[in-house]
Order: sequence, then structure tokens, then C-alpha cells
Amino acid sequence: MSILKTLLQDIPLPKMVRIRQKFDATRLEDPVAVLRTELNKPGAMDRIRPGQRVAVAVGSRGVAHIADFTRATVEAVQAAGAHPFIVPCMGSHGGATAEGQVDVLHHLGVTEEAMGAPILSSMEVIEIDRLPNGLPVYVDKYASEADAIVVINRVKPHTAFRGRIESGIMKMISIGLGKQKGAEACHQLGFKYMAENVPAMARIMIDKLPIVFGIALVENAYDETCIVEVLPAEQIEEREVVLLEAAKARLPKILFDQIDVLVIDYIGKNISGDGMDPNVTGRYPTPYAHGGPDVSKMVVLDLTPETKGNANGVGTADFTTQRLVDKADLVATYANGLTSTVCAPTKIATTLENDEYAIKAAVKTCNILDYTKCRLVRIQDTLHVGEIEISVNLLEEAKLHPDIEILTEPYELKFNADGNLR
Repeated sequence: MSILKTLLQDIPLPKMVRIRQKFDATRLEDPVAVLRTELNKPGAMDRIRPGQRVAVAVGSRGVAHIADFTRATVEAVQAAGAHPFIVPCMGSHGGATAEGQVDVLHHLGVTEEAMGAPILSSMEVIEIDRLPNGLPVYVDKYASEADAIVVINRVKPHTAFRGRIESGIMKMISIGLGKQKGAEACHQLGFKYMAENVPAMARIMIDKLPIVFGIALVENAYDETCIVEVLPAEQIEEREVVLLEAAKARLPKILFDQIDVLVIDYIGKNISGDGMDPNVTGRYPTPYAHGGPDVSKMVVLDLTPETKGNANGVGTADFTTQRLVDKADLVATYANGLTSTVCAPTKIATTLENDEYAIKAAVKTCNILDYTKCRLVRIQDTLHVGEIEISVNLLEEAKLHPDIEILTEPYELKFNADGNLR
């Protein structure tokens, strides 16, 4: 028996119960119909002229209904007599390759066949200006050649900085449309200045490029669309500030302030740019963002298929599994850190052979006197925290919370013959 097994074999794991956390579930019954109505408002499709080539910029995030929203936008452009094409708008994602970015879109259901429009993917960019601080401003070559540009994205809190503008249309323009070189330039001076550089770059791009409008989406805590707004280019910044506050109010969360061990089944780029949303875990890759629970030790068990081996975020955890490490594409993972300049999340966390030992390692090191009193929480991923598992040591606290429903009696965590959770 190895020394690691000797150290961990007798660490107890608490019994668990399944609970339901209740959040504001307000959503749009037919968000695509709302988009079609928004597209007919002044400042949107009335700015598209027959015969124009229109770039529809689509990103890599797990945005609800993204394929449907993209299709509706393409159809509206076609109905106006123009010629839409889709541009992957995702900085360095997809392994920072043209083919990889098309593959990311395919995983989201955004294909040429389904959308009825070509996808033009390239990592080639054009420098259109520089900020006063010297940072270059880049734009995707294909988008730069379009007669009009439309940008689709979800507005939400960023995972590494705070500001009036965080993650939304402005960031999609400055970093997404800037491709790998634009993302690299925007991150060059670090996240300390991102709240300034993201909108500054986006303003230049809105001024110098034929960006006609943005499609801003806000989701509730259950990843359901609750707000759809079409923002004329000149209104994007002002309106996005308001939508960001609406998004923050709807952010999913774990309804416990202090957690000894947080277990996350899956991380991936389709979940969050950081693999898991720090706004949910409380573990941030930089000192320029804050919020969420106080977590002593964190375990990540596996990668989503959609992340294609990009394990960015695993370094934010304390422990992981050999299964996750074996799936990791280190080139794609390290490219993420080299582009963002934040390399701690791309490190490999302390790796144990299976789920059982990884979780026991977290319990052993969570700095409590009695391991049987461990306050343990397990979630599928940070996009899905409606139903989660908690240890019995959190049960009394859960019973007193008005937004928590207890769903089961206590039970033991079950592992298969390989020591992985069933």
C-alpha cells in the first residue's frame, strides 16, 4: 500500500443529503420570439441594407438557446436582403486555432447547416488602433471586411475583475472579436486594469467598425433566459451597465457561507472561462474580484466533453483526479494561461488516483479537529446548483433556510470498484 493510501484510508466521509436551492425562476416563455420582436425595433434591423455582408459574432460560452438566437438573427438578416456569415467570437478559445473555434461552435449547435449561413473562421486579425497606454486594438479579419457586424452574448459578472462593464457585449467586442491577439493585448497589463481596458478597446471598435447592434442576454440562476435586449451600437455601453446589475441579482449561488470541502464533478470552458465560475465557488484567479462562500478545500473530479481537454481552472482547486489529468490537453490549457497572463488556474492541482482519495484528501486537509464534522458540499458544476448534495453536518442550517428544501434522507457516498463516484 502506498504512503498516500495509508494516510487517507481511514479518513471518514460524512453522510450526505440532497437538497433543492430555490432562486428567482423568472424566465421568458419564448425568448426567441422576444428576440424577433426586439430585432424589429428602431436601431436594429432597419440599419441593415440589402446586399450587405453581415458578420454575426457568436461566442463559446454555455449560453442558453445560443443556436436558436443565432438562427433567428441569421434569418432576420436574410429577410432584409443581406448576406449573413458567422464569425467565431471567442478570443483564444478552441485551442486558439481556426478549426478549433469552428469545432466549439459545432458543439453549441451552431453549424453551417443548422444556421443556414457560412462560418468564416480565422485567427488572422487587423490592428485598427492603439489605446493611449500603447495596447493595440485588433479585430478579426473576416469581421473587418463586413459591411455590418452584429454581436450576440450573455451579460454576467466576470470571474476575475469588477467594474461597470464586466462580461457581456463590450467584452465580446474587445476580446472575442480581437481573437487570440486581441485577447492577449487586452490581458497584457493584467486584470488590475481590465475594467478600464475592456470598455476602452470596445469603444474604439464600435467607433471604427460597422457594429450596428448587440444582442444582450441575461439568464436566471437556472440558466434560463430572462432578458433579451437588442442594443443599438451607441447604447451598448450605457445599457450593459444596467443589465450587469440585473445579472448579478440573478447569480446562482451556494446558500452556505462557510464550507470545509467543496466537490465539483465537472469543470470546462463551456461552464465558465475559468472552468468553474468563481462567483459560485468563491475561489478567484486574481485578487481583483470577490464574493461567494468561504471554501477551505476544493476538489474537481472531471472535465466536460465540450471543453475538449482544456482544463483551465484545475489549478484553482486543491485536489483533482488522475482521470481529469489524463483527459487534459496541456497545450490548450497552457495557451489559455499564456493569453490571459493568469497562469495559476492552468497548474495541475494535487492529483489522486480516484474520486474517493481526492475527496478524502480534501477532508484530511480542511483544518478541522473532528473529520466527522466536515461541512461538505457537492455540485455537478457551477451552472447547475439548483439541486446539490450537502453533508449531514449542514442539515440543521439547511432546515432553517427559507430557500432550501430537503429532498432525501441521509445516505453514504457510493463509489464503484475504481473508487469513483457512482
